[in-house]
Formats: sequence, C-alpha cells, structure tokens
Amino acid sequence: MNEQQIAVGSKVSLITKPPYLKTADPMPMLRPADILDVGDEGIVMDRRPGGYWGVKFDKGTFLMESQYLAVATIQESSHTDV
Repeated sequence: MNEQQIAVGSKVSLITKPPYLKTADPMPMLRPADILDVGDEGIVMDRRPGGYWGVKFDKGTFLMESQYLAVATIQESSHTDV
C-alpha cells in the first residue's frame, strides 16, 4: 500500500489480519488478532515511529502497519427528491 494515501484523520479498513495486534497504550501489549475482523473500520489517530499508525477501532486503539490497512471509500447515500 502507498503510505501517502493514509493520513491522520483518515477512515481506514482492515484488509488482512496481522499475526497479532499491538495496543496503542503508553505501555503497548500484544493482543490476539481475532479481536478484529477483516473489513472492520477505524480512524487514524496518529503516526508512530517504526512505520506504524495509531488506529482507533470500535474494539480499541491499535498500532497497525500500512500493509494491513486500506483507506475506506466514502459511499454517498443516494437520495432522490420525490
């Protein structure tokens, strides 16, 4: 994935699961990857050293590498005035 596409504030989706998840806490902990599912969406909170992004998902904030993420496409709801 091209890292320039991801920016702080972007909505991203998980395209593949990493072997484990690392929490974005001050003292990061490793968590099992089954906490998240492929397709789960989150918001990029910040850029971290070592090529990681801090991404806030519904189930927690994790440090993710770009290879596991894709920028979520914004789907416009189609409204027709009747």
